[in-house]
Amino acid sequence: MEMGKSKIKSVSLVISTYNRPDALKVCLESSIRQTVLPTEIIIGDDGSKKETELMINEFKKRSPVVIHHVWHEDNGFRLAMMRNKSMAIAKSEYIIEIDGDIILHPCFIEDHLSEARKGCYVKGGRVNLNRELSEEICKTGKLLPINMLTKGIESKAENSIRLPWLAHLISPFYRRNRSGALGCNMSFWKSDLIRINGYDEFYEGWGGEDGDFGCRLQMSGIKKRYLKFSGIVYHLWHEDKYMYNKDLNFNYSMSCKARGIIRCENGIDKYLKNNETGIR
Repeated sequence: MEMGKSKIKSVSLVISTYNRPDALKVCLESSIRQTVLPTEIIIGDDGSKKETELMINEFKKRSPVVIHHVWHEDNGFRLAMMRNKSMAIAKSEYIIEIDGDIILHPCFIEDHLSEARKGCYVKGGRVNLNRELSEEICKTGKLLPINMLTKGIESKAENSIRLPWLAHLISPFYRRNRSGALGCNMSFWKSDLIRINGYDEFYEGWGGEDGDFGCRLQMSGIKKRYLKFSGIVYHLWHEDKYMYNKDLNFNYSMSCKARGIIRCENGIDKYLKNNETGIR
């Protein structure tokens, strides 16, 4: 697989999920309809109930891509921990990270790989769908065609425009000093992930883990390439939950940034050593 100036031999698509099997099924459907398929799909499950496991097992039967399901017990919002466990088992040199409540444009993986460069990570945006359209998609399980004029876009309709030539032109410069990371649309080299010890597992509850991760990548010397007008995802509506540690998380993040911490202490290294990741 040769994309852009980087020869990428393999890519792992890591999907985070929690108790939304209907949304995850649509997400997986969009993942196997890519112009460039991933080498493997890893589902990081933050403690979902049995319905999610059953859906995944059924989907595995018809997926052209091998799927791994990593699960741990539901003990609160532990997204950072689950991302580490999932990425620890990734066999590929390059990782694309998304959430299980988004739908991928058919060229999503192709777009990420086209902008992949050594010494860089890639960050994209999203189109937010409203509740009515999201519920229709999840209920029917159908991948509806969406563009910026689609009824049911709640915000950021402009992010549905795909212009790869323009995206490539502006990717090193667009929002250079803003929007460091977005866990539902981001990619990076596994070696860079390991260098900063992955996600900081201090973060429990919503908020802070993405920004901290992107900040530490940049402080380690990794530059950001921003996908505007490519790498398109459509975010399904959901209620805002699990925000119980918001202030604590963001205060901790600001403290780490001020101290220039690049490699977190409580990160991915322990899973790389003992391989206790909860694969199903």
